[in-house]
Amino acid sequence: MALKAVHVSDVPTFDHAADNAVLSISSSAAYRGVEGVRTTFKAPKFLVIGHRGSGMNILYSPDRRMKAIKENTVMSFNAAGNFALDYVEFDVQVTKDDCPVIFHDNFILTEDDGDLCEKRVTELTLEEFFRYGPQREPGKMGKPMMRKTKDGRVLSWKVEDDDSLCTLQEAFQKVDPSLGFNIELKFDDHIVYEDEQLVRILEAILEVVFKYAEDRRVIFSSFQPDAVRLVRELQSVYPVFFLTNGGSEIYADVRRNSLDEAMKLCLGNDLQGIVSEVKGIFRNPGAIPRIKEANLAILTYGQLNNVSEAVYMQHLMGIDGVIVDLVKEITEAVSELIKPAEEGNQECLPGSEMEVAKPKFSNKELSFLLKLIPELIQVCS
Repeated sequence: MALKAVHVSDVPTFDHAADNAVLSISSSAAYRGVEGVRTTFKAPKFLVIGHRGSGMNILYSPDRRMKAIKENTVMSFNAAGNFALDYVEFDVQVTKDDCPVIFHDNFILTEDDGDLCEKRVTELTLEEFFRYGPQREPGKMGKPMMRKTKDGRVLSWKVEDDDSLCTLQEAFQKVDPSLGFNIELKFDDHIVYEDEQLVRILEAILEVVFKYAEDRRVIFSSFQPDAVRLVRELQSVYPVFFLTNGGSEIYADVRRNSLDEAMKLCLGNDLQGIVSEVKGIFRNPGAIPRIKEANLAILTYGQLNNVSEAVYMQHLMGIDGVIVDLVKEITEAVSELIKPAEEGNQECLPGSEMEVAKPKFSNKELSFLLKLIPELIQVCS
């Protein structure tokens, strides 16, 4: 299914966003929107976001869909755009020579004469980064790419459809502009960053975004609490979301350890929303009304979002959208269950938002779904 055109009123925006935002990067003030105004993010419908494009690669998975297309590539983003997606999510890091590139892992691995060679992405120049994987010249291969699993295994990074590594600029230039970008600002959990370091990295990313985004919808997100604080201070044109495990894991930085802490961070820094691991939401559903009452948007990520029943439940609970790997299956399921009102059944004024028909379940079906969720959490734990 091709992406369909949307009315400008359907594009998620800030309330009170500046009409004449300056796009120069001469100073941090160049990124500011309207000062002193509490801004909120409004999604016109339930959002579906492609994780790393068409889904992340799980190399040890028996499911071929998890190894179909190289994640975080232009090919993956454009393939995802063939379905009814609102955004693609991807990870951005900045190379040693200040170029924002799209890559998830902190380290890039290859094999050299039988020995494993590991390099930190942020310590490579752009030229060195591009030496890995398929090259831009047809038929030419660079250094073979490997990937380390959480349990320490090292696997060859083989997928059915491979593609070259890419920069953030290339993504803006080569991906359909009607597809929104959820840009995750990627940092290493094991490094303590000073504000000065973070600002240098963020300004390199913002320079590309403000130069090439044009009318594309953009959301920033990060697990790094100070990064979201600073990117919000540096600009107020694009929404900023804080990523959290929702209490599923515990960190030294308490701001990362619960949905309540995530709310405090968002409200204290004028962020627009939270992206939580879905298990954190199902384990603490009472947090959702508190988040909504605070005028914060809430999105989720995680393996449970590849289960249509779990996605339906989130829609019922008031979640604003989901980040998914199985793009085809979930977009089709959402399109079947969550449909805009039929034209002609309501009077639509110019600029008005279309209503979204909520799914209807019987008490028996709701009871089944509520019982199913804890079982799914256990399976995915």
